[in-house]
Amino acid sequence: MPSTAFQWLSLVGIIWLQSINGTNTNFPAYSSQLKILLSISQVQLNNLAFASDAGKLFGWFSGVASLYLPLWLVLMIGSTLGLAGYGVQYLFITNQISSLSYWHVFLLTVLAGNSICWINTVCYVVTIRNFRSYSQIAVGLTTSYQGLSAKIYTDIVGAFFPRKRAKGFLFLNSILPLIASVAAAPLARDIDFRRPKNMGTGFIVIFLITIATGIYAVITSLEFISSKMSPFGNLISIGVSLLLLLVIPVAEKIKELVKSRYTNRERVYHFTVDENAEVQGVENEVTERQDASEVHEICVKETQDAERVEENGVKERQDASEVHEICVKERQDAERVQENGVKERQDASEVHEICVKEEVGVKLMLRRVDFWLYFFVYFLGATIGLVFLNNLGQIAESRGCSGTSSLVSLSSSFGFFGRLMPSLVDYFYRSKHVISRPACVLVLMVPTAGAFFLLLNRTDPALYISTAVIGICTGAITSISVSITTELFGTKNFSVNHNVVVANIPVGSFLFGYFAALIYRKEAYGQGKCMGMECFRKTFIVWGSLCFLGTFLALILYVRTRKFYSQRH
Repeated sequence: MPSTAFQWLSLVGIIWLQSINGTNTNFPAYSSQLKILLSISQVQLNNLAFASDAGKLFGWFSGVASLYLPLWLVLMIGSTLGLAGYGVQYLFITNQISSLSYWHVFLLTVLAGNSICWINTVCYVVTIRNFRSYSQIAVGLTTSYQGLSAKIYTDIVGAFFPRKRAKGFLFLNSILPLIASVAAAPLARDIDFRRPKNMGTGFIVIFLITIATGIYAVITSLEFISSKMSPFGNLISIGVSLLLLLVIPVAEKIKELVKSRYTNRERVYHFTVDENAEVQGVENEVTERQDASEVHEICVKETQDAERVEENGVKERQDASEVHEICVKERQDAERVQENGVKERQDASEVHEICVKEEVGVKLMLRRVDFWLYFFVYFLGATIGLVFLNNLGQIAESRGCSGTSSLVSLSSSFGFFGRLMPSLVDYFYRSKHVISRPACVLVLMVPTAGAFFLLLNRTDPALYISTAVIGICTGAITSISVSITTELFGTKNFSVNHNVVVANIPVGSFLFGYFAALIYRKEAYGQGKCMGMECFRKTFIVWGSLCFLGTFLALILYVRTRKFYSQRH
């Protein structure tokens, strides 16, 4: 049976894998340069952003593959797709490949976007299977680090590729996921283990490290602070925070070694005591045989007396036998009660670990009203937020804001906290209160809609505040969606079901992004670049209004599922 240390090591490996898997989140940081290098229009650039999300339309392939292939192989397939998608683009940008059309770049971007689904699927499956009692917490925790991807990539590019950002991002997007996948492949499997008693302590330590990492990421994302810090210093600090997570598996391994050594010593001690007792028993036996001859005559006399008492003894033994039978029966009844109690506790534990409304496949899920409500809530909430973040580079440029990299890092850092929040709430309040996931989404939709209307203010603080709010709310909804999928539609077909749910992202990316690009081109009056508030004003109004519509749908979903969540208490 694998050790608990290996179980925690698998979680750390998934966290590392997720921290570099968000390759599509750094697109806004180099989109403006890519637009110039490829000599494309805003609409064509938006199509590339859509292509990255369009890969999720085929994400269900990875879900099916995870049902029939080893998880390490699914992981390697995903990283190889990313290497091909981003690697060929890098060779084209560096003039290593000359004949590559725009549509070739589009299809390569789709391939690269699809690679993220394969790696995500492995991360979700491994985490859910290896941490059944804490699956919602563990999934939210690991997913939160994907929100940190853009920050990590931006720091690496700032340290090693300060003047060739587009080339640097494409190069890192192609090789880092492959390196991390090779390292994490041995950990990508089910672990047969017994649930340790102190698992909650381990999660508390990880939460402390994660919160400290997030605070540092937010502070260093602020432009007036990041401009005074060395890019290498930022990179080293983030790297150290990721390595600190190894404290948990190392501590568990040390604990296991100490416990094993103590157990071995205890066995040796008992063996020595038993051996001494055996020698002493032999000596006593010899002495007893010597004394036996002396008392033989006395025993003969006592035997004659005992015969007189024998008749009375038989009667007493019969009574004692009846009492013995009663005691045996009582012990058997007590054992049955104990076994039933253990079984009830095990059943209660299983119910606590996995509590779902129903176990359904894709076909049945598509017939459920709750699915379509959930689909469009995600579509009009988190997806619009992701489209905003994809266009963040062009939005900042049109408003005359020069800190695009700072904005991308800020959105990444707050997205990291947003993804982490559901795990913290679930950990500290799940034993006290029943948490309705649709209610949480409903609460998050309101500030998201308000942030888009705040963007109508032309000041830089309004841009930074709105970016932070949209980042944290979008991240939180993305994390909560994993729990909603498992709770409403089950865990058996989760890998396929959830990839169907997130298929709304490429659809929304195309529709909302294309609408924004058309408004942008119209306000540019035929020129390649649009400057001013009018470039995205109408877009923000439409996006904000759609978010309010999504809020209303979230309210309906909450009402429909309220009975299910109230029965879970």
